[in-house]
Amino acid sequence: MKTIRIRKFTIFSLILLLSLPWLFFVGTHFIQTKTLRFDRTASQKQDVKEVIQWIEADTASWSKIDWQHQVQQHLQKMNMEVVIRSASNKVIFQTDAVRNHAFTATDRFSVIEDGNVLGRITIYQENPVVVPMIATSVGFILALFIISLLMRRMILKPLESMSQSARQVAEGDFDIVLPSSAITEIADVSAGFKVMVTSLKAAFEKQIELENDRRFVIAAVAHDLRTPLFALRGYLDGLEQGIAQSPEKVAKYVAVCKEKSAQLDRLVEDLFTFTKTEYFEKAFNKTNVDLVRVLEQAITTFKLQAESKEIPIMEEIYDRPCVISGDPHLLERAISNLLENAVRHTSRKGKIVVQCYKADGKAFFSIQDTGEGFATEDLHRIFEPLYRGDESRSRSTGGTGLGLTISQRIIRQHGGGLQAENHSDGGAWLKGWLPLLRNG
Repeated sequence: MKTIRIRKFTIFSLILLLSLPWLFFVGTHFIQTKTLRFDRTASQKQDVKEVIQWIEADTASWSKIDWQHQVQQHLQKMNMEVVIRSASNKVIFQTDAVRNHAFTATDRFSVIEDGNVLGRITIYQENPVVVPMIATSVGFILALFIISLLMRRMILKPLESMSQSARQVAEGDFDIVLPSSAITEIADVSAGFKVMVTSLKAAFEKQIELENDRRFVIAAVAHDLRTPLFALRGYLDGLEQGIAQSPEKVAKYVAVCKEKSAQLDRLVEDLFTFTKTEYFEKAFNKTNVDLVRVLEQAITTFKLQAESKEIPIMEEIYDRPCVISGDPHLLERAISNLLENAVRHTSRKGKIVVQCYKADGKAFFSIQDTGEGFATEDLHRIFEPLYRGDESRSRSTGGTGLGLTISQRIIRQHGGGLQAENHSDGGAWLKGWLPLLRNG
């Protein structure tokens, strides 16, 4: 839709307001006088001259009815009126339409004979301006009407609609329809308003989604917390009541309590990290970090746990150092979650391969295990909060369902990426990258 600027619309309105009354005035005058001249024409002047000669030629008949009647008819044909007064200003004769405001006195003269004033004559002609002035007023009113219609359609209606839409948005209703406008400035405001509403709607929907996720995470973690707490309380009650009567049974009860305490610690830590990555990403304490060092620290953490299942963790570090910018604690937590997941789901006497190398300004890393891998239908959902696929990845394995989600968020918030797939040799294969610092 073609638009005009409000300045051009204002100029157009001003021109219309000035020109339309003038066109009405000129048109009406032309229809009335058949000329565009606004002074008296030669024919009108000749008519006046004839009337004067006729009146002066027969002064003795001014008071006669027949003469007056003839003059009346003659003047009507010429569209003129006349008043004859005596020397004492007494009306001797006047035509019927003298008092009509459409006629204006154009000529005044006195008739003098032998030095005596016989009469004073006033000739009236039709005023050629009255009807055009009325037409001018009509043209002015019509111009105002046209401008009002245009302003209503092009300015006021869009502004009223935007005002109504703003109230709808304030009430949480984002399904609004804005009319188009031929005024450029209003069209720009309308387009900006639509963009703002679209952004607000997306933000509102995202907020609802985050709120639903938050409620779901809290409910799920609360449920997960209840299970180890219930077991921990049961074993502690057993110890208090003396059910474990032998040293071996007491040691077993204590070991179970320690295991459940560690599970509770993991749940709380995962929930805290998940919340931090969700709401406090700008508070990360970023510094220069060697990704190889982070990988080695995570491997050291899970080495004993892997050795207890006779699982070697093989390091294939092709480039060092791999210096990146990030929060070392969170990065180690991300890598640890991936390694913990690999150790948990790798069967006894399997293996885990950790790789790291640099290419194209990025530090690439991967963790491959020889476990059961991911079900095909789970691959596109494994990074969803609290999502678990088959029974082998249920809560019985000790996971919270937040580990992979946390790792992906940490990596993404450091400008990198993380993806999961199944290796061709079997097992899960988690691959990620982070941007290297210059000269890193």
